[in-house]
Amino acid sequence: MSARRRILVVEDEPVVAMCLEDLLESLGYEPVGPASRLAEGLELARTEALDAAILDINLGGERSTAVAETLAARGVPFAFASGYGSPPEGMGDRSRLIGKPYREAEVAAMLERMLAG
Repeated sequence: MSARRRILVVEDEPVVAMCLEDLLESLGYEPVGPASRLAEGLELARTEALDAAILDINLGGERSTAVAETLAARGVPFAFASGYGSPPEGMGDRSRLIGKPYREAEVAAMLERMLAG
């Protein structure tokens, strides 16, 4: 049996993070994290073997853009998650944006697109 694909979860709301982890597991992925603070997200983005990531844009007042930049430098695809409808300035277009609250079909489709290359 092949290893499950590892998805970094960067989300500062514990209940939301748990829901996303459950959703990823139900889709057959292995959640990594969750990281609830920018420093945690950066550490995991630098050190963990990852296939993709879902990043909450706002982490307790800090932006997750540094995590996105670290992942991009490693060639790890990522999507931002937001309830506001737009990615951070200079960090891509809406094609890599997942709306909150998380919906299984939307997360599944985004991960399929990201992991397909």
